[in-house]
Amino acid sequence: MTNDKNLVVSTDGSALSNPNGPMGWAWADHEGGDADAGGASNGTNQIGELCAVLQALRAHPGERPLVIETDSQYAINCSTTWVPGWKKKGWKNSQGKPVKNRPLIEAIDREIQARTGSVRFVWVKGHAGNTFNEKVDTLARGYATAAGKGDREGCLPIEGWRSLLASPYAQGTQVPPAVKAELDGGPQVLDELGRKKDRLDQEEQKDLAETAVESEAVDAEQAESVETTADADNGTPDPGMADGQEDEPSRDLKDTSDTDTVDQDTKNSGARGLRASGRIRITPPPSGSSMFTGHDLHIVGSIDIDADIDPDGYVTIKEAPFRLHAIEVED
Repeated sequence: MTNDKNLVVSTDGSALSNPNGPMGWAWADHEGGDADAGGASNGTNQIGELCAVLQALRAHPGERPLVIETDSQYAINCSTTWVPGWKKKGWKNSQGKPVKNRPLIEAIDREIQARTGSVRFVWVKGHAGNTFNEKVDTLARGYATAAGKGDREGCLPIEGWRSLLASPYAQGTQVPPAVKAELDGGPQVLDELGRKKDRLDQEEQKDLAETAVESEAVDAEQAESVETTADADNGTPDPGMADGQEDEPSRDLKDTSDTDTVDQDTKNSGARGLRASGRIRITPPPSGSSMFTGHDLHIVGSIDIDADIDPDGYVTIKEAPFRLHAIEVED
């Protein structure tokens, strides 16, 4: 007898000092406490997000309807909306350039098409107290931190290794010797979950969580030196440059299988209907980082404002702390 009840799994990717720092991925069931995680010494947040989705799909075959909850619009679009167009264009993006992370995206598409039960994606607001979203964030960050220190061996599905090593951020990546052999055409060493052992047990999950807490403590100290100041060019709002609603679902997201859920989340993220527009300057800027690649980055973060607002709605921001949640390299 088939269990028609939805099987819900949360996924997340993490990259420290994105886009060329230690990377992690993780998924967690909403029932039974089953979870898994992996990562590499180098990578990007986007690769981590896609690895998490792929591993969740491979770990949950069968007829039960699968619901994947993620705070990554990129992962959802890569798994649903954008794939048909990329196929028609010979895997070229809107600018005519090769689609990044193609091995991972193709693998996700194959898993979705081959799965007996349905697959549906639900966007959830990140860093908003969602229990399972916080859990996978912690596991992914913990593995990224451990991999960066060399305390854990890199663990990605083979498609993740191929995507990472084909990216501009592969320099210095620590690839396990057995994985190198497989990539070079040698015998297969990774199982269907991309691992050489079983999923994380409870002790390992606890260990990664403790590692993540230590990492976050270090980040908190560093964050004290990060300031957000108003760009004083002319004080005139510049529509489209900044949006006060963090993590809002992409306007291009057309996964109609869960349109109502996405719309409701959008409403919840701005319950009073307040929005902010304008241009702000975040310091220190990306150009001051040793890892700066010369490209624009997409960031997700939040600013707590404690200031006066004039009758026309203008607020002058001065040295307000900016909390950085994620950095993504635009495709």
